[in-house]
Amino acid sequence: MEDRHVCLPTFNQLFGLSDPVDRAYFAVFDGHGGVDAAKYAAVHVHANTARQPELPTDPAGALREAFRHTDEMFLLKAKRERLQSGTTGVCALITGKTLHVAWLGDSQVILVQQGQVVKLMEPHKPEHQEEKERIEALGGFVSHMDCWRVNGTLAVSRAIGDIFQKPYVSGEADAASRELTGSEDYLLLACDGFFDVVPHQEVAGLVWSHLVRQQGSGLQVAEELVAAARERGSHDNITVMVVFLRDPQDLLEAEAQGANGKSRDLPSDLSKPENNTPQRS
Repeated sequence: MEDRHVCLPTFNQLFGLSDPVDRAYFAVFDGHGGVDAAKYAAVHVHANTARQPELPTDPAGALREAFRHTDEMFLLKAKRERLQSGTTGVCALITGKTLHVAWLGDSQVILVQQGQVVKLMEPHKPEHQEEKERIEALGGFVSHMDCWRVNGTLAVSRAIGDIFQKPYVSGEADAASRELTGSEDYLLLACDGFFDVVPHQEVAGLVWSHLVRQQGSGLQVAEELVAAARERGSHDNITVMVVFLRDPQDLLEAEAQGANGKSRDLPSDLSKPENNTPQRS
């Protein structure tokens, strides 16, 4: 298992931040070529974020800089210790009533609001036109073997680490921000092992069916989503994190009382749990 995840609902307390803005941080890192890069990112990205002077005024910029600095630090370690691993990553930083997300590679985060999926980002993949043009401008190439790969090797176009594929595999993250209104249900962060087999639009139905069966408890929903991805044929590492922004019991009741009065069909491809679900009240 080369994935790592981080759940810090009391970010300020961990780093001794005394300003009045409440912060919470969540992240998933999908390692490849070994676990070293993912382990390193899981320790350092949030710490580097907390050290950025622009964190109070530009949290999204702080996240981008934290990814960049973590990549630089890990490349020095990789050179010194002859490490070849890399990791994609996605993180969510909630500051007060604003959500900031940053990502590197094809791990993703989505927001579900009143039962509807809200797209927050576009994952970095070698076959995407902007990524392909960037790689070719540097003298590299993108080719299709069993999947689209950078220079015939890596199936990711941006990552922390991958020292032998720099600069074609970039360490520059993208970021986005969104104001929260209080009507948001939850965030879901996951690696490509999940999203390759579970489309965004099916996530809300899978989570809702879990809440129905568990009578409003969200404690094992991530495990069931992992199991669903396994049943659909994913053979990759799978990490899923669900961060509830409202009480799951309230979500279940609101959905059951839907204004249109229509019932929903329950998906049948959820099975035994395998992981933990952070919950933020």
